[in-house]
Amino acid sequence: MRKLYGLIALLTLMVSCSDDTINDSDFVAGGTFTDSNVRVVLIDTMNVETYTTKFDSLVTSQASRMLIGKYIDPVFGAVKSSSFAEILPNSYYIDPDAVYDSIGFFLKYDNYYYNDTLKSNTIHIKELSELLYPADGSDFYNTSKVGFLEEDLGSLTYTPRPFETDSLYIKLSDILGADIFEQLQQKNITNTEEFRDYLHGITLQPGEDDDGSIVGFSFATSVMRMYYSISEVESRTQYTIDFAINTTSIPIPFFNQMSVVETNEYLKTLTDREVALNSSESDNQSFIQSGIGYTTRIEFPNLKTLFDIQGQGTLLNAVLKIKPVLGSYNDELALRDNLSLFVVDQNNDLTEQLMGWDSSAIQATLNRDGEEYNDIYYEIPLTTYIETLLLTERETGDAIILLPENYNSTVDRFVIMGNEGSDKGVKLELTYAIYDEDE
Repeated sequence: MRKLYGLIALLTLMVSCSDDTINDSDFVAGGTFTDSNVRVVLIDTMNVETYTTKFDSLVTSQASRMLIGKYIDPVFGAVKSSSFAEILPNSYYIDPDAVYDSIGFFLKYDNYYYNDTLKSNTIHIKELSELLYPADGSDFYNTSKVGFLEEDLGSLTYTPRPFETDSLYIKLSDILGADIFEQLQQKNITNTEEFRDYLHGITLQPGEDDDGSIVGFSFATSVMRMYYSISEVESRTQYTIDFAINTTSIPIPFFNQMSVVETNEYLKTLTDREVALNSSESDNQSFIQSGIGYTTRIEFPNLKTLFDIQGQGTLLNAVLKIKPVLGSYNDELALRDNLSLFVVDQNNDLTEQLMGWDSSAIQATLNRDGEEYNDIYYEIPLTTYIETLLLTERETGDAIILLPENYNSTVDRFVIMGNEGSDKGVKLELTYAIYDEDE
């Protein structure tokens, strides 16, 4: 469809028919349209069905951060994230005269967190008992499992300060450090493969009894560091070897393992990705949680009843408004300003990110204008998508879903209202121009 500009009279008419802002839109106009009496109506009675579905797994070896922590969510249950990583030294040489000093792990904050950072967290660093190689030979997922030894290499209980520039420092076992030192100094390990066989990797696990927050750390600047020194004539000079997280090998030997247990009764029914729980069956709610894979599926089952309106018509604008459940969020379980939209098929397989007419990604944007009256909602411009559905002759079973941005590297969660009751939590508003009603 072609853009139509400069219809000042029509825009004036549209504003007079509705107080809602009319966005730029694509629609057809010709001689018949411009010579006719035009009536512009706002339609907000279209049925919108919302469901909760769950992906079997999400790829997290392509995550942008390490996620470590655990908290108890009043809706979703016990949410836990741990990281698994292969680490490699930046040098395989240690001077024969050197003496081992100590070893530790530096964790660099990356400014992400979720839930209460006023409570303390615990991190346990443990040695892997098997190589980090994905079962499918390609990717690790949030559900992937890799064995590790129970004994700690080191641990730390701390109060998160996710915006600090300083790193956390976790002192590691000198038994491990001295042995790595000896293996390198004696040239028993001289390359990546030999080191990988010696130390398969590490995992960073939260405390089992933690109920604080999940915190993001940079895997690019977090390192295990070994200190050693060499005697000089009148002093000792200290040296270091850094063991960085390997994110360059293919497949990537790094991932975040994320899980939720003791969840609510509704979410327990989502046993595979083809199960769709209608919000009418879950107390007029649908659920979203990144990292775990819960998502809200949205369908428009009676959209083509627009064609039942007498006369010829054209869609000018389509906006979907979705309200979060009041009381389901707070300063710790925060709402994010934006959500991403994707298209899925009838089996809930993700096919593509939803794009607008200008090929930019469509987002759900949080409107807080009425926050003091507890009236906040996500607003989604869907004109291009709705136009496509109206022009499609065959029903495909496709739908759109909502996911947080960076969904494989966060644990953000949302509870969305359904369409039951007088205060509908999901509403599709269509601005529709009707002309030649007598034809």
